Amino acid sequence: MQNSAGYELGELLIYEQPGAYIVESTDYNDLYPTPVLTAGKSFILGYTNETNGIFNKLPVIIFDDFTTATQYVNFPFKVKSSAMKILHVNQELVLPKYIYYRLQIIQFDHSTHKRYWIQQYSKIKIEIPPLAEQERIVARIEELFSQLDSGVEILRKTKQQLAVYRQAVLKEAFDSATEDCRMLPIAEILTKTRKGMSTGPFGTMIKKSDHKASGVPMLGIENIGKGQFIDGNKIYVTPEKAEELKAFTLKAGDIIISRSGTVGEICAVPERAEGALLSTNLMRVSLDDTIIRSDYFIALFHSKGIVLDQIKELCKGSTRDFLNQTILKQIVFPVPSIEKQSEIVSIIEARMSICDSIEQTVDTALQQAEAMRQGILKQSFEGGN
Repeated sequence: MQNSAGYELGELLIYEQPGAYIVESTDYNDLYPTPVLTAGKSFILGYTNETNGIFNKLPVIIFDDFTTATQYVNFPFKVKSSAMKILHVNQELVLPKYIYYRLQIIQFDHSTHKRYWIQQYSKIKIEIPPLAEQERIVARIEELFSQLDSGVEILRKTKQQLAVYRQAVLKEAFDSATEDCRMLPIAEILTKTRKGMSTGPFGTMIKKSDHKASGVPMLGIENIGKGQFIDGNKIYVTPEKAEELKAFTLKAGDIIISRSGTVGEICAVPERAEGALLSTNLMRVSLDDTIIRSDYFIALFHSKGIVLDQIKELCKGSTRDFLNQTILKQIVFPVPSIEKQSEIVSIIEARMSICDSIEQTVDTALQQAEAMRQGILKQSFEGGN
């Protein structure tokens, strides 16, 4: 890089502690005027109506002191916590956008949980070209990013259209069930060979000290994804504790449903997970397969106009949606003949398979776009340190 000079980041970016700008209340509302920021991927955590302690010496870079993630900010804001540095740019030496883009390609090990800016990150030395060259590099990066963003926007709209199409598929499929359909409460579709429904153990039944690194797994919300079971467990208990909690043991074919968080996420327990335990955040439903197919039941939860709308209505007046046995007992399910259910499931699976294939292609393209973004930055700064 011709005519460049070497500087430590601490010479180019003067840090300020964020304490004066920390939000007092996290009672956010999208109608409030001032964004509350984090330097991580989520960036805008919410909006506040607080009028004191608003940062407005712009533009600026916010730096996550623990992960080294950065965000470029050119609008007034408040922050969530002190776990960041506000970096003021020495504009006599470097353009704000130039140094922000340059930070994105620094390779830095942040695996140790500690603050990095003062002792380590600010000591990193980089080459800085004259301001005119910086302007040229920034202009080229933003031209290429603009082209890339246009493509990414098309991909994201495609994903949104796929979500709309999925709901249309479900609506059409379930509309066809009404000719041969009974509206049944859950009590009439549960198995009669064992207790048909249960909620995970109360918090008092399993303490933090019961959590182990291995043993008998407890299934959680993380095991449910788009109607499919996801392997991997965060919590295990000893065989002795599992014996105490044997009433919550799961069998292959049981349905598990999330009670909070993303309410109504649902999947069937596969044979490989039989014997695992139900966790506090889940419910178990065991169906009578002579009345209703499990894959049909799962599909009902994915159609917005059927089960989830009933849950929302039953939770009206609450601060959030949730699910428990009382609510589930009030929901009615459209149940046609087993033959009709099989037909509906076949139609849904065929069309969703096409959606899945397209979505996978879109997701791959989005990942490639992110890789291209990094490639653009690396190429733009080629020759620097």
